[in-house]
Amino acid sequence: MSTSPHTEQQGTAVLRTDRPGSDGEHLVQRRMGTTDRADRFYADQVLDRLNDRMREFVHQQEMFFLATADRHGACDNTFRAGPPGFLQVLDDTTLAYPEYRGNGVHASLGNIEENPQVGILMVDFLRDRVGLHVNGRAESVTDDEMRRAHPWLPADQVPGRRALVWVVISVEEAYIHCAKHIPHLQKAPARGHGRSWGTDDFKRKGGDFFGAASEAPERGPFLPPPRPDADAATWRAEAERVLARAERTVRDEGTGGGAESKAGAPPFSGWFRRSTSV
Repeated sequence: MSTSPHTEQQGTAVLRTDRPGSDGEHLVQRRMGTTDRADRFYADQVLDRLNDRMREFVHQQEMFFLATADRHGACDNTFRAGPPGFLQVLDDTTLAYPEYRGNGVHASLGNIEENPQVGILMVDFLRDRVGLHVNGRAESVTDDEMRRAHPWLPADQVPGRRALVWVVISVEEAYIHCAKHIPHLQKAPARGHGRSWGTDDFKRKGGDFFGAASEAPERGPFLPPPRPDADAATWRAEAERVLARAERTVRDEGTGGGAESKAGAPPFSGWFRRSTSV
């Protein structure tokens, strides 16, 4: 949802005449006959700040789901976790969380650079079985800058939980996620050494659980486009190495020579072809 604020003064009361949500949201409500029900929810449950109970709920959370989109609207949804309270409440309209060391892709931070609108969903599966949505605008802030502005922020001693940067969110909407379909879960006792914060260990990160890496030969060799700081000769040399490695893999696995894939289609030959031209 998103809100276009508009209020009118009547006596001593402020009348809210705006409807939270998008035009598409309102269109579907009319189509489905739920406009009155939605308006009751907007009036009773949607705040533009975090009240006391919401702030307490945030302090208890060890995880949340984060939705972002780039400037074209292509979406990404991800998961963030940390010790209770890692999602900090700076005041009733501001949240902040640390970005830990991850896979180096930085999809969420990249989207925020292009489009600051974010959505956070926190769900308590263990006790209250209820959720909290927070929508707003985000920006990334360096750790040094955050600690100058908020010197009381805890300094985490676990290397994998040290903030690379912080994401600061200005709250625009906060509202409940109803409990009726949230499963009741129990926390399992820690196994081994617990969570491997910041690890590069392939198996501890999940390994190739979904088999994506094992299908890499079918997708063809991947070579990123030239970086601004790389000259053409360096990039071409790297391209030659990638192609040579891919060709060796094909020969070793016996999938070359016009063999077909399991689905009966011709084998994927890759995105790059050798060329004698310079």
